[in-house]
Amino acid sequence: MKFLHTMIRVRDIEKSLKFYTEVLDMELDYNKRLDDCTLYFLNDKEKTCQLELTYNDETPVGGYALGSGFGHLAFAVDSFDDFTKKINKLGYKYLYEPFDLTGKGSKIAFINDPDGYEIELIEKVVW
Repeated sequence: MKFLHTMIRVRDIEKSLKFYTEVLDMELDYNKRLDDCTLYFLNDKEKTCQLELTYNDETPVGGYALGSGFGHLAFAVDSFDDFTKKINKLGYKYLYEPFDLTGKGSKIAFINDPDGYEIELIEKVVW
């Protein structure tokens, strides 16, 4: 068995595509139109992880409830110094600034995507 992808619903596909491609360096692989929505499939640079953004033709007025069971999506970053410069330039801010999780040099931080989904960022000392 192989894990294929994760799907999240988004309110504004342009903002979401910009966030995932510019901030998190994902690449749009393809999109598929269905009767009531369009699916956008994005890959990481190594093509080991895929994210499906679902843009429904009719979105609830207040957006989507994220629920209490969902936690976050996690992405690796090579350097928080470089990533921080990048998000500042693009107008994004951290939800939680980078901090050392284990006391061994590995750092994590969190940022929200345009729909409020939490994104964990992990910079490890040794990959």
